[in-house]
Amino acid sequence: MSDGLDQKKREIGVEKEKLNWFLRIITLGDRFSVQDFYDRVKKGFVEFLIVFFGVLVSFGVESQGEDFGDRQSNIDNLIALRNEIEEIQLYTKGYIEENKWITELYNKLYSQWDEDRDSVFIFIDPSDGLPYSPLSFYNNYNPFNPPRVVYEAIKLDGTFRFLGSEVGRFVNNTYDGTDLKYLMLNTDREEKVYVDQFEGQVANKWIYELDKIDLYDVDFWIKNRKYLQKEKFLKYNLFKRLGLWTQISEQLQEYDTTLGQNIKKLDSVIQIKDDELVFIYWWF
Repeated sequence: MSDGLDQKKREIGVEKEKLNWFLRIITLGDRFSVQDFYDRVKKGFVEFLIVFFGVLVSFGVESQGEDFGDRQSNIDNLIALRNEIEEIQLYTKGYIEENKWITELYNKLYSQWDEDRDSVFIFIDPSDGLPYSPLSFYNNYNPFNPPRVVYEAIKLDGTFRFLGSEVGRFVNNTYDGTDLKYLMLNTDREEKVYVDQFEGQVANKWIYELDKIDLYDVDFWIKNRKYLQKEKFLKYNLFKRLGLWTQISEQLQEYDTTLGQNIKKLDSVIQIKDDELVFIYWWF
């Protein structure tokens, strides 16, 4: 009988006035029940775990989402670079053809320089059949300047480092490599040396020894052909410039090969990263 009363008392609980200060703080209502306290602790713990893991999963998903976005942005940059390098290769091939044409033209002029005929400096334009002298345009030069807008934009926004060290090396070599710098130097500053020497000879010597100077007049090259044939400075200038064009031709061919190799490398990297992105997408 006594045990039954004790059990009932435990179920009902102890009056709040008989509890110590700590139990009074955590007691709801006017009685303290161990079973009620245990139930509330268990419920609170379960709710805490639900919230905790919910937040943890949320951060994980958000982090994976950011990683997914970064990967997609990285692939977009790689594709943009690949497309621009293809444009550079197209530009380079066009420059190779121009260099080949101009070298052959002036090689022919150099080889016939001393022939005894008035038209030695005159050629016929195959496009319109009109006569002209290649020396009329001898002071022209075309610096090698391939497109690099995408590359500069990626460097500017700070995402270049996300391309990876290996990709960064061969991309940087494409746009800022030593071989390219020498190629650009030869087609710009070195070319300008011969142009300046030619123009200096005209300004400092020809104007005092020839009646009328009009480089675009065919008759000028016919009338003064004997004088010009004896112009050893001009012939030597052309000889040296032909040597430079030959060097430029070799550099262009090497750079074109490098571009082809780097395009293939970029295609491979893009494919790998694209496959990784698809895997992450399906994992989500």
